[in-house]
Amino acid sequence: MPKEKETEIVIDVETTGLDYTKERVIEFAGIKLVNGKVKEKFETLINPHQHIRKSSQAIHGISEQDLESAPEEQEIYPKIFEFIGNYPIVAHNAIFDFSFLNRTSKRLYDKSLENNYIDTQMMFKEVYPQYESCGLDTLVSVFQGKNEKRHRAMGDAMALAKCYPKLKALYYQKYNWQLSQIDHVEYLFERYLRLQSAINTMQSEIQDLRSIFKIYFERGGKEIKSNTGELLTYNHKKTFSYDFSQIKETLDEIGALTKAVKLNNAFIDRLVTTNSISEEIKDKIKSARIEISENKSFGIVKPEKNK
Repeated sequence: MPKEKETEIVIDVETTGLDYTKERVIEFAGIKLVNGKVKEKFETLINPHQHIRKSSQAIHGISEQDLESAPEEQEIYPKIFEFIGNYPIVAHNAIFDFSFLNRTSKRLYDKSLENNYIDTQMMFKEVYPQYESCGLDTLVSVFQGKNEKRHRAMGDAMALAKCYPKLKALYYQKYNWQLSQIDHVEYLFERYLRLQSAINTMQSEIQDLRSIFKIYFERGGKEIKSNTGELLTYNHKKTFSYDFSQIKETLDEIGALTKAVKLNNAFIDRLVTTNSISEEIKDKIKSARIEISENKSFGIVKPEKNK
């Protein structure tokens, strides 16, 4: 019996900015995969008649002049959506690309995209949890791929399309194994708690050893080299606290403000969903968004201790 055809559309978009509610797509690339093989490609620039933010242009290198002779939205989007069809959409951090296309479909045609989307970033995290970075560059390097035109739509889409079938195979091998364990979930939860307890104990033991090393060096101990080459050394330095209001302007003048200050993104997200600030302020904050992602996780609620 011949294998049933499975068609998926790998996409990437470049945009004027990163807030999909206000910014526009300026470059689209799509690759049609049939059973994991590249069968068709589609790419285009798009003239949105909108300013491109400097932060975005610094990434993709597309200027407003580059778009002067590009197709208009009304001309090109029917072709884009025809190419996508009703097939699943595959993208790295798919919510970003999907949100822009979905918003465009609502704005131009008053209807939402009904395509399922597949997030290869999430898949990569599942298969390779040991990697600190889960960006496209890391995925491509793991699968020994190449990206000749990084941060251009077709370059990123093609790099992903070549790696995706391998990632998908590993992801579903793991997923099928996970499904086989569902009937044992109560036991696995108990096992998880044991492992978590062991990790906490080991972390305490490591901290205990670190305290001994600290005392050793404070009593005049010398550097120690292990049989495998690791070197145990000791450093100490003073740290200070600063009045941010007094140095903010100075840091900004020397271009060090963004490095010196780590934004509390979770707090900002909560702030724009409350009624404590005006809609005008909320819009200003939203316009500063530089990335969109989605996280799904479980939590464990500890039992209350007897008082």
